[in-house]
Amino acid sequence: MVLSFWSSRCTPCRTQLAALNRSLATYHSAGLAMFGIGVDDIRLRRANSRAGVRELRPAARPAKGVSRSYQVDNLPMTVLIDRNGTVRDVLRDYSAESEQLYLQQLRLC
Repeated sequence: MVLSFWSSRCTPCRTQLAALNRSLATYHSAGLAMFGIGVDDIRLRRANSRAGVRELRPAARPAKGVSRSYQVDNLPMTVLIDRNGTVRDVLRDYSAESEQLYLQQLRLC
């Protein structure tokens, strides 16, 4: 399972979500589940909606409690959880160069 914490104000978040979507397309049949957790407050989400900003996929409602539980201190932040429910890795500071690292870590989970 992949938990991806993101914000609509975070450009690297958008790039990372696109990369994760490609991974989901590849590994979904092997059981990969992905949840995008938007950390924007509801006022920003409403303003984005009125301005025509589309919700990024995968997406979930803002979940500050979940963010606190996983001690999100940087965006984007991705948590990789194996089939047994054990957190295997926490990835921060996404860049295009780190996409191979993400894929490597996904394969290990």
